[in-house]
Amino acid sequence: MANVALIGASGAVGSRILKELSDRGHRVTGIARSPEKIAALPGVTAKKGDVFDKEGLAELIRDHDAVISAVHFLDSDPDMLIAAVRASGRDRQEGRCLR
Repeated sequence: MANVALIGASGAVGSRILKELSDRGHRVTGIARSPEKIAALPGVTAKKGDVFDKEGLAELIRDHDAVISAVHFLDSDPDMLIAAVRASGRDRQEGRCLR
């Protein structure tokens, strides 16, 4: 199974994605400003992170197979999120389905 970083794991959409990833057996690093709000599910590790902290976010998502952002685009800076992914060492972004 995949090692997935999920940004916004405690939100309305993020919590649903988190449950689905956990149900499918993926290892998930759930990232949120308030990690105590991230559901305690099998395979989930909650981490504190901020979408506006590029360096901190890059460190949190380093070494993951996939990075998903469930943060509403009006509540983030998409260019900064992409820069954090690149700074994490991922040399490309790709769309694929995790089964």
